[in-house]
Amino acid sequence: MTPLYILPVFLGNMRGWQLIIIVLVILLLFGGKKIPELMRGLGQGIQHFKKGMAEAKEELNKTLDENPTDTKGKDKE
Repeated sequence: MTPLYILPVFLGNMRGWQLIIIVLVILLLFGGKKIPELMRGLGQGIQHFKKGMAEAKEELNKTLDENPTDTKGKDKE
């Protein structure tokens, strides 16, 4: 069972029939043909976000490897 502090407040008290009503409203608003397109776009957005995070992490590691913070060399000068 998922702890309640993880779920948003409005999702903590939802039951099965309430979720069904929400799904039906979404289906009515967007239609059956638009939902796969929306999910595909959401998936691509998440994929681009993960790729950007990996690139940023790689760039940060690269920068740290090129410029080590060595205080011993400064003391000798």
